[in-house]
Amino acid sequence: MADKKRCWWCGESAIYCDYHDAEWGVPLHDERALFELLCLEGAQAGLSWLTILNKRAHYRRVFDNFDAEKMATYGNAKIAALLRDPGIVRNRLKVNGFVKNARAFLRLRESDATLDEYLWGFVDGATLQNHWAAPAQVPDTTPLSDRMAKDMKKRGFVFVGSTICYAFMQSAGLVNDHLTDCFRHRELGGDGSR
Repeated sequence: MADKKRCWWCGESAIYCDYHDAEWGVPLHDERALFELLCLEGAQAGLSWLTILNKRAHYRRVFDNFDAEKMATYGNAKIAALLRDPGIVRNRLKVNGFVKNARAFLRLRESDATLDEYLWGFVDGATLQNHWAAPAQVPDTTPLSDRMAKDMKKRGFVFVGSTICYAFMQSAGLVNDHLTDCFRHRELGGDGSR
């Protein structure tokens, strides 16, 4: 792992390095995967992303592989069972938030566009290429993540504050926030000017 220069947040963690190298910042267009990532970014609020990565496989099992149509039908019994499951973050607001987000996702799909079209519409369909040289330069929020958060809340999504939206944008590849000396920056188009 030490043979490549990576972003500072990976440290020496194998799971973080694997996630960084294979997923973080890679443009994501799969509807189910986008919905999963949106939910998991919300679950991460107040916790480390490593906590969520370690629980991700279990989340997929107990949340029907993030099938929004199934999740939208979860009732009190299913939610109570989830809140007893030590394999997830057992926070009532977050678990209920997954169900609310599933319903918002389905409403979006029925009325406007796919989740992919909606989310990527914030960046006109192409990754915004940032050129940060140091961790201190990478923002927690931007005016764009503020706008995304406001619009998503209006559409009924929850756990989508500006910080969560920006983390989602980084993860899903809407922005390339790999540092310029990270090997993934150039691989993900960081030599461009957009």
